[in-house]
Amino acid sequence: MSRLPTGGLVDRARPIRFTFDGRPLSGAAGDTLASALLANGVKLVGRSFKYHRPRGIASAGPEEPNALVELRDGARCEPNTRATVVELHDGLVAASQNRWPSLAFDVMAVNRLGAPFLGAGFYYKTFMWPAKAWEKLYEPVIRRAAGLGRASAVPDPDHYEKATAFCDVFVVGAGPAGLMAALTAARAGARVILADEDFRLGGRLNAERRTVDDQPGHAFADRIRAELESLPDVRIMDRTTVFGVYDSGTYGALERVGDHLATPAPFAPRQRLWRIVAKRAVLAAGALDRPIVFGGNDRPGVMSAAGFQTYVNRYAVAPAKRLVVFANNDGAWDAAFDAAQAGIEVAAIVDVRRSVAPVLAERARVLGLRTLLGGAILATHGKTLSEIEIAADGKAERIAADGLAVSGGASPSVHLTCHHGGRPVWNAEIAAFVPGKTPPGLTVAGAAAGVFGLASCLVDGAEKGRAAVADLGFAAAAPWVPRAEDGGFGIEPFWHVEKSRGAAFVDAQNDVTAKDIAIAHREGFRSVEHLKRYTTLGMATDQGKTSNVTGLAIMAALTGRGIPETGTTIFRPPYTPVSIGALAGHHRGKDFRPTRLTPTHAWAERHGAVFVETGLWLRAQYFPRPGEADWLATATREVEAARSGAGLIDVSTFGKIDLQGADVGTFLDRVYINTFSTLPIGKARYGVMLREDGLVMDDGTTARLGPDHWVMTTTTANAAKVYQHLEFCLQVLWPDLDVEIASISEQWAQLSLCGPRAREVLSAVVDAPLDVSNAALPYMGAVEGTVMGGVPARVFRVSFSGELGYEIAVPARRGAALAEALMEAGRPFGITPYGTEALGIMRIEKGHVSGNELNGQTTARDLGLGRMASTKKDYIGRVMAGRPGLVDPARPSFVGFKPVDRSARLRAGAHFLRVGRSAIVDNDEGFMTSVAYSPMLKHWIGLGLLVNGPQRIGERVRAYDPVRGGDVEVEVCAPAFYDPDGERLRG
Repeated sequence: MSRLPTGGLVDRARPIRFTFDGRPLSGAAGDTLASALLANGVKLVGRSFKYHRPRGIASAGPEEPNALVELRDGARCEPNTRATVVELHDGLVAASQNRWPSLAFDVMAVNRLGAPFLGAGFYYKTFMWPAKAWEKLYEPVIRRAAGLGRASAVPDPDHYEKATAFCDVFVVGAGPAGLMAALTAARAGARVILADEDFRLGGRLNAERRTVDDQPGHAFADRIRAELESLPDVRIMDRTTVFGVYDSGTYGALERVGDHLATPAPFAPRQRLWRIVAKRAVLAAGALDRPIVFGGNDRPGVMSAAGFQTYVNRYAVAPAKRLVVFANNDGAWDAAFDAAQAGIEVAAIVDVRRSVAPVLAERARVLGLRTLLGGAILATHGKTLSEIEIAADGKAERIAADGLAVSGGASPSVHLTCHHGGRPVWNAEIAAFVPGKTPPGLTVAGAAAGVFGLASCLVDGAEKGRAAVADLGFAAAAPWVPRAEDGGFGIEPFWHVEKSRGAAFVDAQNDVTAKDIAIAHREGFRSVEHLKRYTTLGMATDQGKTSNVTGLAIMAALTGRGIPETGTTIFRPPYTPVSIGALAGHHRGKDFRPTRLTPTHAWAERHGAVFVETGLWLRAQYFPRPGEADWLATATREVEAARSGAGLIDVSTFGKIDLQGADVGTFLDRVYINTFSTLPIGKARYGVMLREDGLVMDDGTTARLGPDHWVMTTTTANAAKVYQHLEFCLQVLWPDLDVEIASISEQWAQLSLCGPRAREVLSAVVDAPLDVSNAALPYMGAVEGTVMGGVPARVFRVSFSGELGYEIAVPARRGAALAEALMEAGRPFGITPYGTEALGIMRIEKGHVSGNELNGQTTARDLGLGRMASTKKDYIGRVMAGRPGLVDPARPSFVGFKPVDRSARLRAGAHFLRVGRSAIVDNDEGFMTSVAYSPMLKHWIGLGLLVNGPQRIGERVRAYDPVRGGDVEVEVCAPAFYDPDGERLRG
C-alpha cells in the first residue's frame, strides 16, 4: 500500500471497494480511481495507442493522456475514461484497455520493434501499393487495431436530460480565482452560477500546502463555498465540465449527476447537458503542468510535478518511494518539498537552470535535498521506472528511483477562449500562451490568464468578478481579498533534451515523438495545422493539453523561428469528451421519433387493424378478418368493398395548413405551378409545388373557404417540409404579403369516405342545411357546416381512390365519433374500413402519383403534370425547371405497365430494358416506381418512369430485377388503369 499514514482530504473511515482488471482493491471516500490505484501500488494502467508501450498515470486532472480505462461492465460499459477524473464509488469495475491477452503481457507490444517504420505519416506511405490489398488486407487489419476501449453493444439503460439556466455572471472554475470572482459577484447581488469539473471546490488549494487567511487552502475553499450556498441567487455546479462557448453568451456544460454512483438514483439522470446563458462570464480554469521531452519520458512512474503534488497533499498517496524532480521552473520545487515533508525520499532535484532563487536553494538545503543545477534527464530504465540517467556539470550518473516528477512550466487553460476563433498570444515572461481575443462577455482570471501565484490569483479573481457585475450596473465596491503569499514563479524555457536516449514522447496518448516532429519538418509539414494532422499531435481526448506547446516549440527550434512566429493551433469544442448519450438527451428510441396516433387509433384497434409506421404516424395498414390468408387477401377485399359499396379511411396524417389574409391567392400563385388566385370560394384545386431547383417538392389540394381563408393539404411525408418552406417564403422572400399561416394537422381529424354509396352514407350524418348532393357539392367542391348534431365540419369533394369520394374534417377530439357514425350509417351499404395498403392499390389503379414518384428527382413534366404549369405567372422553381437537362424529351416519363403474362408478378425497383438488350447500365431506360395487384383487373400492374414513356404506349419492355431474380416482359400503357375518364369520381 502507498497510502500515507496522515494527511490528505480523503475519508479513511469510509473504505470503498472496487476492482481493476478483476483484481479486488480498496480506496477511500474522496479518492479518484487514479489516486486509489496509486494508493494500492498500481503503476501500470494501460498500453499506448500505436506502440502498445506500458503506460502509467501521468497527471491528476483532465489533461491525463495515459490512464484511459473502461468503466463498469455490461450495458453501462464506458470506454476511454480518464481515471484521474473518475470519482471512486463502491463496486466500481474498471479495466485497462488496448492490450491482449493481459495488461502485463500484451502481444501487440511487438509493434515497438517496428517503431522505426511506424513514424509520422507512415500510413500515407505504406498502404499505397498494391491497390488491391487495401480492401482485403490493409483496411481490415487497421480497423481491428484502431481504437482503445470497446463500446457496449447493448442499449444504455441510463437516462440523460437537457436543461437551460440563466444568470448574470457565470464563473467557470472554482480554484482561488474562480471562488473570489463568484463571491464578489454574489455579494454585489448578481445571479451567479459557479461551475467546476471536480467534485470538490478549491482547485490547486486542495493540492498545495499554502494558507489563506491563516487557514489551509482547502479549508478556505470550504468556507467560501458555505457562504456562496447561503446566498439566494447562487447556484454551485460541481461535477460539471464547461466544454464549449457558443453564440450570444451561451455555454455548454456537462453535469455528471450519477457518474459517481454504481447506479444512478431512481428518476435521476446519469448526466445532464446544460445550456447556460450568461450576461457575463469569468473563466478561471487554471493552468496545466506541461512535460519536458526526453528519452523514456513515458515510462510508468514518470508523472507531472503538479500531479505528484496533488496525490501527496490531496489524496495522501505516495506515487513513489524514491523521487527525482526534473524541472525548469520554481513551481516544481514545491512538489519536491511537499514530498519530502510527507516522508517520501527525494533523491534529487534536477533543474535545467544554472541558478535558482536563493529561497529555493535554502529550503532544499534545510530539507537535505540534493540539487543538480544545469542538469537534464538522459534516459529512464525499467518496465516501470527503476533507474534514471542524469547529466549535470558534464558528468552522467545513474540514480535509483521509482518516481520522476517533471515540469516544463504551466500552460494556461485557454481552450474556451478560442471557441469563437480567438488565437492565444505568446507571453515570453511565463513561456506560455495566454488568451488573446476572447468571446464576447468573457473575461479570464487567475492562472488561466497567466497570473500565477496564490495571492495574485485571489486579487485577480476578485477584480474580474467586480468588473463583471459593474459592467451590468450592479453597485461594485472594492472587493474583499483574503491574505495569502504568492511564492515564486521563475522559469527558463526548456522543451527537449536533445541528447537524451530512447524514444522521447511529445504526445504520449498518440505516440508522437520528437523524431516524428523532425520527420514532419523534413517533409515540409511545418505549418502548425499540417504538423498536427500529419503527426496526430494533440488529437483525441488530449486536445493539446499536454503536448501542444511543447510540440510547437520543437518545431520552432527546427525552423529557426520563435514560438510566436510558428504560431499555435486553436481549440474547438468540446474541451473534454462529451458522451453521445448526453448530447442526445431524451432523443433516442421512441423519444427520438415519438409515435403519433391518429384520432381514430383506438377505433381502428377495436376493428382489428394492423398498424404501420408512416413517418412519425402509426396508421392502420389493413383490417384482417378470420380466414384471410395474408395482407394481400385483406387488402383485395377492402378494395373490392370500397369500389362496390363504401370504404372509410383516416387521412388525418395529411399535412393541413390554414392560410388567411388578403394576399393568400397571390402567395399560392407563387408557390404552386398552377394558378390559385382565380379559385372560387367553395372550391378546391389540385396543385404541384416545386423546389427552387425545379424538381417537385409536394402535391396536394388547397380549398378556398372564404374571401381570405384557405386550407392546404400536403402529403404525410412532406407536411413539415412544406410548412417550413412556406414560412421561409413569407419571412424571407415576401414579407410584405398579407398572409398568416398555421399548421392545423393535429387540430382536425380528417376521414376519407369513398365508393358509389358514399353520398348516401354521408347524407345520414350531415346536419341541415348542409347539402352534399352532386348539384350542391360537385367534384372539387368544399363546404363548411355541421355533422352529428352540431359538430363543426368541413367537407371536401376530393378523391385519391378514383371513386366518388369525400374528405370530412372535424375537430380532432370528435374524429373517433365521426368514424363510428359513418360506420353505422354505412352498415346497410356494406361500408368497410380500409388501410394504407388498399389505399395504395386504388391510387395505383387510378394512376395517381405519390411518394414513390415524388422522390425529389422528378419534375412536373416527368410526372405528366407539365400542362398544369402556368405560362402567365412566375413561381418558385419555374426558371430552374426549364434547364435543358430537365426538359430533355429523353428523360424518363410517367407511364403504366402491365405484365404480358398476366400471371407474372411485378416488383417495384425493377429496371426497364428494351427487349433483347443486355442488362448493363448503358441500356437502362428507367425503373418501376410502384406496383400492386389490381383486384379490378385481376393481375399485377405498375407505375414507373420510362425514357420517352408516353410515346411508347403499346410497346413491350423488360422489367429486370437482378436483386430478386426477376425478369418480366411488360406492356407500356397509360397510367390510369381503372376508370380512365373519371366517370366514377364525378358521379
